[in-house]
Amino acid sequence: QVQLVESGGGLVQAGGSLRLSCSASGNIFDIRDMAWYRQAPGQERQWVAGISKTGTTNIADAVKGRFAVSRDNAKYTVYLQMSSLRPEDTAVYYCNAQILRHRSDYYANFWGQGTQVTVSS
Repeated sequence: QVQLVESGGGLVQAGGSLRLSCSASGNIFDIRDMAWYRQAPGQERQWVAGISKTGTTNIADAVKGRFAVSRDNAKYTVYLQMSSLRPEDTAVYYCNAQILRHRSDYYANFWGQGTQVTVSS
């Protein structure tokens, strides 16, 4: 089985920074794209940032210039560096990865359990 585990969430004051990590483990042959999403109470889950296996990144306009995404392929880990945090960034943050479990398999979507980020004003 494949598991994604996020860490690094917490409570931070507005203007502060947090670094989220998400590590994949289990039966993994390859990981393609990795991404971060977030979901605030009463709202739909929204895409935040993504990164390809070769390091090409894309950042949502709402967080561009404040958030950065990176990954360590050897560790099957993706990071989200969040700076200049605002109360509206408060949400549960989820990581997502496209994972190939066997050479003859197909890339499937996997999700982490989420980590809470709360930004106080």
